[in-house]
Amino acid sequence: MLVLASASPRRRKLLTQAGFSFEVHPAHISEDPNPNEDPIAYVTRLAREKAQAVYNEIMGVPGPDFRTCESANSHAIQAPLKGTGFSPYIQVVQDPGALAPEKSPSDSLNLGAPSISRSLRNGWESTNLDPQSLVVLGADTTVTLDNQILGKPENPADAARMLRFLSGRTHRVITGVAVVTAAHTEVASESTSVQFLTLSDEQITAYIATDEPMDKAGAYAIQGRAARWIPRIEGDYFNVVGLPISLVSRLLESLPQMTR
Repeated sequence: MLVLASASPRRRKLLTQAGFSFEVHPAHISEDPNPNEDPIAYVTRLAREKAQAVYNEIMGVPGPDFRTCESANSHAIQAPLKGTGFSPYIQVVQDPGALAPEKSPSDSLNLGAPSISRSLRNGWESTNLDPQSLVVLGADTTVTLDNQILGKPENPADAARMLRFLSGRTHRVITGVAVVTAAHTEVASESTSVQFLTLSDEQITAYIATDEPMDKAGAYAIQGRAARWIPRIEGDYFNVVGLPISLVSRLLESLPQMTR
């Protein structure tokens, strides 16, 4: 069973578009960057923490409080960056035992199997879950320019600040993706360069008045009205929307648990 650890309607739409069947179980963690945290390290950390938090919650596993700290059990292998517009940053956790509880005698008898609630049009449904089949997908997207991390704006003034900062320049959109199973965790990231036209104060004010920027990293939506100010991108378009589908598909389709 694939579970998306995100409440983003854009990620749900893209994952559905790619043909995957999944459940939605949003993560609730702090998204504040650590002091001097690199943008790629930031989004991959959040993606992993979101996926791990949801995995732990579904499985009933006590885990670190990701609202305040980062797990100390991950030992990462990082691939060097290469090329423009793509960041093959990959982490593989070397200690699978840190991801799942030790089995008790009752596990072999399948007693008290975990369940997950599924959101339906007319209510909620509880579904029995095989722990070995659980795959949790986490993702986090940020906009970065001059090594500054631009998350979702706190208010209209903050949105205006971000849009003025991006105006007339080329920035990067980076999405971290994490896949957590009982056996291991894999983390990767995708980076896309996005060119912005120069925006007037009147354009920025009018755009903010639509309310479109307020729940978007960097205060804009490439799939929305901001598209008219983006003459060129280099890299994965879907990454800018919020989920690099090709990267996600490669990660998921490599897992024995996944069937399309």
